[in-house]
Amino acid sequence: MNILLVYPEFPDTFWSFKHALKFIKKKSSSPPLGLLTIAAMLPCTTGKKLVDMNITTLKDNDIAWADMIFLSAMNVQRKSVDEVIQRVKAAGKPIIAGGPLFTMEKESFPEVDYLILNEGEITFPMFLQDLALGKPQRVYETSEYADIRVTPMPDWDLVDLTKYDSMSLQYTRGCPFNCDFCNVTSLLGHKMRIKSSKQFIDELDALYKRGWRRNVFVVDDNFIGNKRALKEDLLPALIEWRKGKKGCLFITEASVNLADDDELIKMMVEAGFTQVFIGIETPDEGSLAECGKSQNRNRDLVSNIKKLQQYGLQVMGGFIVGFDSDDESIFHRQVEFIQKSGIVTAMVGLLQAPTGTTLYQRMLREGRLKESDYSGDNVDGETNIVPVMDAGTLKHGYRAVLDGIYSTKAFTDRVITFLKTYRLPRRASTLEFQEVLALFRSIWVIGLISPERKYYWKLFFWSLFNDIRKFPLAITFSIYGYHFRKVNELHVSA
Repeated sequence: MNILLVYPEFPDTFWSFKHALKFIKKKSSSPPLGLLTIAAMLPCTTGKKLVDMNITTLKDNDIAWADMIFLSAMNVQRKSVDEVIQRVKAAGKPIIAGGPLFTMEKESFPEVDYLILNEGEITFPMFLQDLALGKPQRVYETSEYADIRVTPMPDWDLVDLTKYDSMSLQYTRGCPFNCDFCNVTSLLGHKMRIKSSKQFIDELDALYKRGWRRNVFVVDDNFIGNKRALKEDLLPALIEWRKGKKGCLFITEASVNLADDDELIKMMVEAGFTQVFIGIETPDEGSLAECGKSQNRNRDLVSNIKKLQQYGLQVMGGFIVGFDSDDESIFHRQVEFIQKSGIVTAMVGLLQAPTGTTLYQRMLREGRLKESDYSGDNVDGETNIVPVMDAGTLKHGYRAVLDGIYSTKAFTDRVITFLKTYRLPRRASTLEFQEVLALFRSIWVIGLISPERKYYWKLFFWSLFNDIRKFPLAITFSIYGYHFRKVNELHVSA
């Protein structure tokens, strides 16, 4: 049996980094970890092929080759999903689908032949067993959570590593917090499940032995959900593994209470963590209380962020406007906070209610859900809820926030604010051809032919004369800013 695994295309969004990736000749940020894990669970007699539509096109002969087509996707890939389903059904091939989109919206896909929902470590073997018996059911789902200590290593042989900017690994699933707009806990639960350090490092080693030296994204929704396991097991093992090696620096997600644990921060930096995404959401205490973001309340968020930067962690931040508690002052306060904090990669979205969340249920009870589907695009300027604030005022204010933080002047000022605070850790590094290429491309595209060139050169020379060690980072951020402005223009600029 031949299995074709298809990963649908991402639209041009904040996190796609499509405009930035062109500077280093990469096609996509990272490969589909879920599909690669499912591929590793297939019988060894199965022929298998991966088509990541963010890397290459899905061809008719790919579909013709396959006996079955596997799909996995998130909400933001919905348009591409619909197109793939139409093509596959026209070819008369069965579709097997799973992942967050299908798990949360199974009723929306009557064309899908078999739905493998929730966590694949539990439901996919059920499907394989029934398929072998010739009696597969249409829907496989479970309320149980998988023991990820038995999750197989992703099948990296299906991936052309040269096409990606980073690789993805997972250490934990679950999150202990209760943010009402987040669907992580409805999908993965509150209890933190962890892999052993050996398991994680075996996966990391498999990438390293294949020549991977670029970033590794640890895709945990809250990497620090079990601090004890980190400090006693994983981080000491990573620190030891890193000795004598270059590259493979880590990016992850964490809650802001990371700033409360100096030992943990130091260990993460020593282990090779360079960037951490934190859901800041809002500087407004009332809105934090409204959405159940208890871990962010009653603390000096700017000081917390700057502390992490001073220790050597670049903080990426998620922000939201449109809470019921928000008044019109929130737009200025968000801009002021972001600029003061020096969070260069700041994603600001309108409040949305994903299916299955506490917020979704509340909006449903209050009759405030719009008929439009949840897009999953954090910066498209749309929302599936009826806001308390006048909708026109909200959209206008939202546009003002994005223009306020991603105008060339504001963005450059914020990068400089960050670079002044940030302590660059000293570690062995590699200089790849792509980085040199990115420098010359940025000089041409942003520094010479773009109307943004004045601020490109301001940042260029500021970093050269103030701290040349941070010069590569300054160029990287110039490229990021270019991408963010392109996305801003696409979605929300008037």
